[in-house]
Order: sequence, then C-alpha cells, then structure tokens
Amino acid sequence: MPRPALPSRTSRTSLALAGGLTAALALTACGGGGSTPAAGASDAGSASSGAAALTVVASTDVWGSIASAVGGDAVEVTSIIDDPSQDPHSFEATTRDQLLVQDADVVVENGGGYDPFMEQLVEASGTQAPVVDAVEVSGLEGAEDAGHSGDHADDHGDHADHAHEGHAHGEFNEHVWYDLATAGRVAEAVARALGEADPQQAATFEANAKAFTDGLAPLQAQAAEVAAKSAGTGVAITEPVPDYLLEAMGLVVKTPEEFSAAVEEGTDVSPSVLADTTALFTDGAVKALVYNEQTTGAETDAVLEAAQAAGVPVVPVTETLPDGQDYTQWMSANTTAVRAAVGL
Repeated sequence: MPRPALPSRTSRTSLALAGGLTAALALTACGGGGSTPAAGASDAGSASSGAAALTVVASTDVWGSIASAVGGDAVEVTSIIDDPSQDPHSFEATTRDQLLVQDADVVVENGGGYDPFMEQLVEASGTQAPVVDAVEVSGLEGAEDAGHSGDHADDHGDHADHAHEGHAHGEFNEHVWYDLATAGRVAEAVARALGEADPQQAATFEANAKAFTDGLAPLQAQAAEVAAKSAGTGVAITEPVPDYLLEAMGLVVKTPEEFSAAVEEGTDVSPSVLADTTALFTDGAVKALVYNEQTTGAETDAVLEAAQAAGVPVVPVTETLPDGQDYTQWMSANTTAVRAAVGL
C-alpha cells in the first residue's frame, strides 16, 4: 500500500509561513499531540526493568530509532514526528510536546534547520537535558555553519560544540541521516548522554552504540563496492534528500540544481529546466531516478513519468521510517535498491 505523500513543497511553504506566526502560540495552546513512543521503545523500557526508564525525546522517528537501539530496555523513547504525512519544516508543536521535552533526560534533534520546532521546544521548556544535534555531531563539511539561530545550546550541556551562526536553507544538506557515518556518530553521542544520566549503565549504552555502528559496516561496504564498480554513474533525483548515500556510492547526480532546489524550496520550475531534467532519461544520461515519494507535485510527477516511460528504474526514498522498520533495516533496503537500479 503506498505511503501517503506530504503536501507539495509549494503548499508546505505556505504552511510554514502560516506556522511561523503561530508556533509560539501553539506551545501554550491546549491540544493533543501526534507524539508517540518509537516502536517498541516505550514498552520495552518500562516492562523489563525495575528502575524507572530514562526518557529520550527525538524530533523524528529516524533519530528515535537510533536512540532506541542505543538505550535498549533502559530507555523510553518518544518520537514527536512518526507519521510520513507530517512535515518537520512546518510542524507545529503542542503543549504535550513541550512537556515531553521538559521532562526528558536526553533530547535528540536533526538540526541544520530541518526541525526548527525542536529548537523552539527546547527553548520554551527550559529543559536542562543534553541535546544531541545530528548536524553538529556529523562532522560533515559545512555543518559548523548550518547551526541554529540563537545560542540556547550554551545552556544545555553538550548541545553545541560550535557557535550557532544561523542557517540559510539550501546552503547545507540537512538530510544527514542518509550519511551512515553520521548515524554512527549520533549513536555514540546518545550513548554518552545516556551514560551521564545513568552512569551505572554507561558501559551498556556504549556497547549498544558500538553494536549499532558495527551493524552499519556492511552497508558502508556495499556503498564502497558500488563506488568501486560504478563510480561516475549518473542518477537523477527530485530533491537532495538521499544525496549523502548516493555520494558514498560514487554516483553523480545529473539533475539540474535549479530543479532540485526549486522542488525543495517549493518554488516554480521553469519549463526549460523541467525539459532539461526529463531529457536525462531519454538521453540515457542516468541509470536511475531516486525519488522522494513523500513530496510530490506536478514537476516531480512529470519527472517520474519520464523515467518510467524511458524504462529507467525508480528508487523511492522517504524522510521518515517505513512502517515496521528500524534505521538499519531502512538504510539496508535503500542501499540494496540503489545497487540494483545501477546494475549491481
């Protein structure tokens, strides 16, 4: 059954503009939240331990899954966004979300401007919990300049190793969960934060983080194999969500930057740029289309149809976890699908 698509970037931009005016009010308004515990984390955390479970609040289920892998039965993880129809860029937090962050032992966010609601929650709640920011711990080029607007991290433990210089959307690819090394670094950072909260279990958290990171090694090896055999192979995208994974595979994105940037920003694609993009498939310039199926619109539909008409394999990707999969299973499926699409 197909996953529900997020609104088009154009409509999402409108939502974000409206949401920006009401975000502060949303934090104090009454209302239920869409927050639910990450799969298996809440039940496991409270059922198998006599001691109270540590609480982790993650902005999305991607980071919630990693926190669950690290914390195991000792943590209760809540992912604020765990539904593919929710958009982190325009998500409006609720009073319940604020209370969750306020009471958390550890907070995990993507950062880099991807989930600004989480920064608002940290500020509004006054939490003193350490905040693991995936962009900040990534070590990726440009990450230091892709921080937050404001300096709240100085008041929250290890939240920031770098000065926050603001973030202009588009300067840095904030979809860092598609970088496998970053996922490992986030796991290690979560283990450190949990270990500080519960020193008696610090060694267990470290061992769990190592097991998680070791589990990524086969995927990294597969990516390296593609890079060795198919380096320079052209692929197309609709927006730069999977770019870190494609780069690790040595694949070259041929989509005009004007196209992917317009889709990501929700602006119009010119007819000439759309024509150049669809021509990639008829000209044989690309072996696959890696398509964000959670964000669709007229332009992305046209590209999808062009790829299908030319017999070019389409690899759907998402920004949140598919139902029933954890992070490693999800990235394994993505890696396998891209490998097959380029002929390996």
